[in-house]
Amino acid sequence: MELLKIEKFWSLINDKLERWLEAGIKHLPNFVVAILIAIIFSVIANIAGKTLKKVLLKTLESPQIAGLLASIFKMCVLIAGVFVALDFLGLTGTVTSLLAGAGIVGLAIGFAFQDMTENLIAGIAMGIRKPFQIGDVVAADKVFGTVKTINLRNTLVETFFGQLEVIPNKILFRNILTNYSINGVRRIEVPVGISYADDPEQAAEVIREFINQYDFVIRKEETAVFAKDFGDSSVNLLLWFWIDYPGEVGFMQARHQAVVGIKKALEKADILIPFPIRTLDFGAKGGVNLDTMLQSDVTAVSSNKSNNDNPSVSDSN
Repeated sequence: MELLKIEKFWSLINDKLERWLEAGIKHLPNFVVAILIAIIFSVIANIAGKTLKKVLLKTLESPQIAGLLASIFKMCVLIAGVFVALDFLGLTGTVTSLLAGAGIVGLAIGFAFQDMTENLIAGIAMGIRKPFQIGDVVAADKVFGTVKTINLRNTLVETFFGQLEVIPNKILFRNILTNYSINGVRRIEVPVGISYADDPEQAAEVIREFINQYDFVIRKEETAVFAKDFGDSSVNLLLWFWIDYPGEVGFMQARHQAVVGIKKALEKADILIPFPIRTLDFGAKGGVNLDTMLQSDVTAVSSNKSNNDNPSVSDSN
């Protein structure tokens, strides 16, 4: 009895193996063609990926973004080849299941790595728009410095204090970004105070003529001095002039030379740069200053002294 069961079992296995072998031989040409399709798509993906990367490098000037986009395109071509090969084998249901599974997995990854994905997309967008390049001086989100490295997820900025700040690309993409290098020029503003006794027009002309003598000043016809407002001790002027930026003379050095030179020029022209002056008034309604009080005290003391030195005595009987 047991022998009959074993023979029946092996008979079923042989039948299954024979059917599979017949199906394999029958679909062997399809397998070969599917493998050839996969190989052809793989070759096409490699060639297309390299070609696209070269084109993107010339267009975007960013090797990171060019490599990423080329890799994504290459992967898409390979996946398309796999799907075509599976469909050629008659595995349409498998292709549909793979597509559905890929969509679910992609959605889950997107939610799990939302922050990373947002930075990556922002990095790609900035690589296409190119709001700044390596070496530019930028200011964004309380960070002010020189761009050192641009990655897909973050940007490295070296501040003027020597610190290296890592800024997520989404911050640069969302917030206001100031690029001080994109125009190649920068305007410097220097406030100057002169005394009320001096002529603002004369001081403005002296400052304008002096600052235009520097070689680092460009657009000399646009150099201007404006009267800003009335200060406590001075008439406040504002000097504007332009420099190349970045240039041989930096922003701080140009401003330093301007401040030092303007002081000397105004002193030479006998124009006073005043310091704060305080006048003390006494009395309930004012009108009596310290000089008047001191003069009154001196007069009173002198009068008393004179009376003491020459006493006048009158006797009456």
